[in-house]
Amino acid sequence: MIRLAEFLRINALWLGTGTLLVFLSSFGQTFFISIFAGNIRQDFDLSHGEWGGLYALATTASAAVMVFAGGLTDHLRVRILGPLVILGLAAAAFSMSQITTVWALGVTVFMLRLFGQGLMGHTAMVAIARWFTATRGKAVGITGLGFAVGEAVLPITFVALLSVAAWRHLWIGAAVVLVALAPLVFLMMRRERTPQSFASQEGGTGMHGRNWSRTDVLRSSVFWLMVPAILGPAAWNTSFFFHQVHLAEVKGWSHASLVAMFPLLTVTGIAFLQVAGWMVDKFGSARLLPFYLLPSAAGFVIFALAGSPLQGAAGMLLMGASVGMNATLGSTLWAEAYGTLHLGAIRAMMTAVMVLGSAIGPGLTGGLIDHGIDYAQQGWGVAAYFIAASALAAGAARVLIRG
Repeated sequence: MIRLAEFLRINALWLGTGTLLVFLSSFGQTFFISIFAGNIRQDFDLSHGEWGGLYALATTASAAVMVFAGGLTDHLRVRILGPLVILGLAAAAFSMSQITTVWALGVTVFMLRLFGQGLMGHTAMVAIARWFTATRGKAVGITGLGFAVGEAVLPITFVALLSVAAWRHLWIGAAVVLVALAPLVFLMMRRERTPQSFASQEGGTGMHGRNWSRTDVLRSSVFWLMVPAILGPAAWNTSFFFHQVHLAEVKGWSHASLVAMFPLLTVTGIAFLQVAGWMVDKFGSARLLPFYLLPSAAGFVIFALAGSPLQGAAGMLLMGASVGMNATLGSTLWAEAYGTLHLGAIRAMMTAVMVLGSAIGPGLTGGLIDHGIDYAQQGWGVAAYFIAASALAAGAARVLIRG
């Protein structure tokens, strides 16, 4: 505990900046946007499948742009890029409060996903991976708390606020918060952490003792074996939050009772975020790859079967375990495998796969709902997917351990 306290004291500025950026990404994450799904579908007269399809199209477009935009982290420092991304997300949030047409809704969702889910968290995690080497897992675990806090606090808060305020007014409030905090990031980053504060310094190397380029990564079996594991959590966890109103309806639960379970996922996620961070620092990321998706498989089976919110809570706890481990591995694995010199461009490619997954999930599951297969029933297929992705990730682990 003393050593952790000393670590936090020495690195408070950089850990605080990363945590704040990760927290602010919440305003572009599905768990936040989906709070307003019922209002959006009603105002724009969209079915589940139509809303899911629009969301999927906008998110896919953001994934394509992310492949190129994510490389900015190799060229711009956090104190410049961070505030710019925050202001972009603020503009998207304000736009959500004003739009009246479906095409404008699509553009706004694209902006929310690009600046929120894509660039905000990417900027934070690339910075943390560069700033820390021997304690990278611990640093990522602490920084990831920003996402956990957003996931725990924002849904409950904004669902409650929806009972007293118009949904569009709440998006104005989100924009105000973002604009107010952008200067804080700039001030916090007046002095970046050395020696790995920028891409021009070599930093840590990856497999075979070298820094890999993005072209090299595309020829790597590790990348292709991990694609289903990168895509899966984004696709199916996103669809879980995206269809939360629908899921509560088919289960016969109130929306508030389902949202009240989200802190359970957060608490478990936080716990496993820290456990995974410790294990990564001690044993390396590869040792976790065959196992970290299996709790989610069990969690989706439980949600398929659950007859009460209490039973659903058990599924939420299991999903949280995978969420925590995935958050750690998503930031440590690529630095270990491919080095940090081109980490911004490499991780942008992984983030694009993740964002693509978050596009596929709501679109596919929304279409299945429109065809009479509710989201709870779909849990069986999701569980099978996670088991298959775990088997492929085990193959990636063997390559990494040998390499």
